[in-house]
Amino acid sequence: MKPWILGLTGGIGSGKSAVAQGFIDRGVHVVDADHAARWVVEPGRPALAKIIEYFGTGVLQADGQLDRGALRKLVFADAEQRRWLESLLHPLIGQEISQVLARAESPYAILVSPLLIESGQRLLTQRVLVVDTPVELQVQRTIARDQSTEEQVRAILQAQASREERLRHAHDVLVNDRDMAWLDAEVGRLHSFYLTLRGGQP
Repeated sequence: MKPWILGLTGGIGSGKSAVAQGFIDRGVHVVDADHAARWVVEPGRPALAKIIEYFGTGVLQADGQLDRGALRKLVFADAEQRRWLESLLHPLIGQEISQVLARAESPYAILVSPLLIESGQRLLTQRVLVVDTPVELQVQRTIARDQSTEEQVRAILQAQASREERLRHAHDVLVNDRDMAWLDAEVGRLHSFYLTLRGGQP
């Protein structure tokens, strides 16, 4: 039986990582889209060579790794360059994710992605779980975790899919506004439910 794929998403500071860890602790195969995005631009991978060819060596660190900060500045300022980069990377990230998911040996596997809805990665999944958190709590948690300013956090929230948009695509919603013990119990409950599903549908 090929495992079916659950998409796990939520805004910044919603607790996606804690929820993902709860599933990992229960033996579920989890793939993180952010990790895949890093792997495709490792030195020696074709994507990095194409990026250097297009943007020049200014986007490299001294050790030959991609300087994400420098690249982000370039593409944030220029929509055309951003589109070029996305059209290069999105298919490669999709392939990377699919390959890693294909190695899963659990009855279902999870794709964790902050941009599951916006990037079209939800098309790789059969079911979507949204970790939802009241906005004020998201802001407080992210400021505490990243030492960011409130303005920075609200800017990121603006750039991510709106809460309504995420919830519209959700099959399951986990409201993360209590403590860790409660959250873990909820993950356990969802896990038991997911084990009864075939292809992600009841």
